[in-house]
Amino acid sequence: MVRTRFAPSPTGFLHIGGARTALFAWAYARHFAGTFILRIEDTDLERSTPEAVQAILDGMKWLSLDPDEGPFFQTQRMDRYRQVIARMLTEGTAYRCWSSPGELDAMREAQRAQGLKPRYDGRWRPENSKGYAPPAGVQPVVRFRNPEGGAVVWNDLVKGPISISNDELDDLVIARSDDTPTYNFCVVVDDLDMQITHVIRGDDHVNNTPRQINILKALGGVPPSYGHVPMIHGDDGQKLSKRHGAVSVMQYDEDGFLPEAVINYLARLGWSHGDDEVFSRTDLVAWFDGSHLSNSPSQFDTGKLRWLNQQYLKRADDAWLAAAIRPRLICAGVHAVALAGRDAPDLSHVCALLKDRAATLNELADSAHMFYADPRPRAEDLAVHLTEAVRPALGTLAALLRDAAWTREAVQAALKQALAAHALKMPQLAIPVRLLVFGLAQTPSVDACLALLSRERVIERLLAPPNPQA
Repeated sequence: MVRTRFAPSPTGFLHIGGARTALFAWAYARHFAGTFILRIEDTDLERSTPEAVQAILDGMKWLSLDPDEGPFFQTQRMDRYRQVIARMLTEGTAYRCWSSPGELDAMREAQRAQGLKPRYDGRWRPENSKGYAPPAGVQPVVRFRNPEGGAVVWNDLVKGPISISNDELDDLVIARSDDTPTYNFCVVVDDLDMQITHVIRGDDHVNNTPRQINILKALGGVPPSYGHVPMIHGDDGQKLSKRHGAVSVMQYDEDGFLPEAVINYLARLGWSHGDDEVFSRTDLVAWFDGSHLSNSPSQFDTGKLRWLNQQYLKRADDAWLAAAIRPRLICAGVHAVALAGRDAPDLSHVCALLKDRAATLNELADSAHMFYADPRPRAEDLAVHLTEAVRPALGTLAALLRDAAWTREAVQAALKQALAAHALKMPQLAIPVRLLVFGLAQTPSVDACLALLSRERVIERLLAPPNPQA
């Protein structure tokens, strides 16, 4: 059975790169009816925080990347790690090293002076340290006894065959002098215990993989299949970072993006399925078999994400959209009473009218605001468009609307009658109508907008003196 995992370190929020890794691991497990595991790698006690853990969990929940097992926390598995280290010391696959930090620095400097790659020279390996007495006052670390000669070879799901010579790898520290196990060691024990069959992660981990494979084999395990996906770059081609704007998954929620659109977009960052641009989560699971993963860095395109989000907004249920933007309208200052008043327009009907023009929920809420707030047109707009020639036409329109059936078609007919009666063109009347009723010079089709408001409110605003912005 396929068993994948997502294993973030809780040193910050769940960022876009991590979310894509989680998505690929989740989709791969779902495609093969396997198991997706969430593991929190929180052994960095100085940088790991409960707030960061919660941010990761919130991001996973928002994206609906629900794990089948977990979350598991490495800090709760310390006894297990120490048990394995004790076994390795007994079996000879690990050993204690008493080299001080000063010795290690001097060792590396001497190697650099000789043009060699700085690396631990194995001086405390049992065969090299016979007759050495452990120095007083030095707490030893524990090192993994890396194989000598040969190479670590694996067929990467993304990069293809990779071979790393064991001569390039020194004896990795697997437990610090304070007895705490190190990252690369904990990862191996976790993958072994959790029976992970496939590891999909960023290619910044490629250099860790040969070390982890060697430790895993020393423990009698079978290495999983590895797939290392390239990094995500920003719009400018540089590695994605905070300076590119929103990189936290939950920031996209705040900015009004739909989780399904973000999932769709992330799936296309480094993976493809023909020419398909807009596809469902179900489609992704059906198609994602580990093939067609790109070996080149992906470029994050905010404009493309906005376009994709707009496609999802257009297809969204109007009642669902209304529920989604209601709290955003309230946060923007629209009183709940204004949204629920007897003559307030149905928010789902407002969403139906406006959603084709919005790229985010925030933009949709901003557009809907005009239906629930008192109009405050700009004085300069009124000066240009509310002319003496137009005022009589506004009175005629109000009179026609009093007796008209309250439908978009009837409102449109009343507008045309008023235009004909006063020899005006549509913009000459429509713009001042928009200003008086909605406070804006531009809106969607004026007849559709007017028909969403109550007859009484429209006529009252057409005839009342305007209340311009201060």
